[in-house]
Amino acid sequence: MADQSTSQPDEKLNLHPRNAHRNRYDFAALVKALPGLREFVSQNEHDDLSIDFTDPDAVRTLNQALLKQHYGVNTWDIPEGFLCPPIPGRADYIHYIADVLAEGNNGVVPTGKTIKVLDIGVGANCIYPLIGHKTYGWDFVGSEADYIAAASAKKIIEDNGLGGAIEIRKQTTYANIFDGIIKPGEKFDMTMCNPPFHSSSKEVKEKSSRKWKNLGQDKGTDLNFGGRNNELWYEGGEPRFLNKMITESKQFARSCKWFSSLISKKTTLDGCYKSLDYYKAADVKTITMSQGQKTSRVLVWRF
Repeated sequence: MADQSTSQPDEKLNLHPRNAHRNRYDFAALVKALPGLREFVSQNEHDDLSIDFTDPDAVRTLNQALLKQHYGVNTWDIPEGFLCPPIPGRADYIHYIADVLAEGNNGVVPTGKTIKVLDIGVGANCIYPLIGHKTYGWDFVGSEADYIAAASAKKIIEDNGLGGAIEIRKQTTYANIFDGIIKPGEKFDMTMCNPPFHSSSKEVKEKSSRKWKNLGQDKGTDLNFGGRNNELWYEGGEPRFLNKMITESKQFARSCKWFSSLISKKTTLDGCYKSLDYYKAADVKTITMSQGQKTSRVLVWRF
């Protein structure tokens, strides 16, 4: 679930140094890039220009403006009910895995089409391939099990003329992660994933309800930033999903130089470390990321 903050410090020092969103949103520039944002912008209680971050239309339009201004993505939208991602945090993940790839390239972030990245569960928003390709020129494959999400991601790619750089592959079963996506003989430099981190739809609704209460809003359990079941929860939650991912990654050790995944809950890490030790991972890294009051981690490993 997106957690874009209503406050805007002059500099978001907790974001990656190369993140284009470290400074407060320049709403004048954003409105210039996307005039349709103007109707959502007003002065807040701090006399700053801002939007209502509890309004899903405002957040979606802000994302459209950010993608257009910073990444040259002229057309972007998502179907109703799907996850609307916070752009700054998504960009951070891209920059941190770029740092990992730089370690094997004399400290220089590798750019261009020679770098191939697999995004597991690309989603209807296709956000990681868009940011990764526009920032570093990497080629991407995005896997997706949901038909509507896959169609949405493909439309974004086609509308922006990115068919030569980003490919969407349909995963035929929710039971598999890499199996059925990585082709025989295919090589990837990095895999990435923003996994579902709740264990049930009930947990999703309870957390959403608490969020609305904290915001002083009476909106029941509606998710203002969207998110379908497969985007938000997985039976057994984040620990089970990551265990499945690590188990399958061992099978595809020759196909991928590095594997990675976001980890939302710190308590998930111990089980991941045990699984990686069991499968004899050669190198394991844990990168801490933070945006506002939220802290997450990127777990990176190779065999």
